[in-house]
Amino acid sequence: MIKKHFVTAAIACAISTTAPFATAAGQAGTGPSPYTDCGIGAALFKDTHWAAVSSNIIWDLGTTAVTSATMSPETCNAKKMEAAQFILDSYESLVEETAKGQGENISAMLDIFGCQESQQASVIMSVRSDMAKLVSTESYTQESNVTKATAYYNSVSKAVNSCSA
Repeated sequence: MIKKHFVTAAIACAISTTAPFATAAGQAGTGPSPYTDCGIGAALFKDTHWAAVSSNIIWDLGTTAVTSATMSPETCNAKKMEAAQFILDSYESLVEETAKGQGENISAMLDIFGCQESQQASVIMSVRSDMAKLVSTESYTQESNVTKATAYYNSVSKAVNSCSA
């Protein structure tokens, strides 16, 4: 009974908080909708806007989605969200495979980014170079996994620009 009320309240909250974004979406120069294009909801429900909105509201009242939309709207892309989560979840394996120059986790990550197999070698070389510099710093071992994964994501994100070219 309480769960039903919570879900109903969350959906009502989602509808009322996204109304301003729905009207702003048609205006030139507006950014992504924080509730449908950003956050966990956008990553999980790429094509189902009501589910993305509900998920973002239920997850953390939309805080992550709104922060993404306002601070870094370029990250409001389900593909990038999925890649970032994959990197965070498999960071240790990715670093090991990056050092080797190959591996199934790297291939899976680059598939998420949309890199063709023929483009992956150059991306891996670029990331290897960045990561070699990063792991050789004194502060690397003291960094959190999130900080390390973020640096890895940034390196990959920069390198995969060649995939979309």
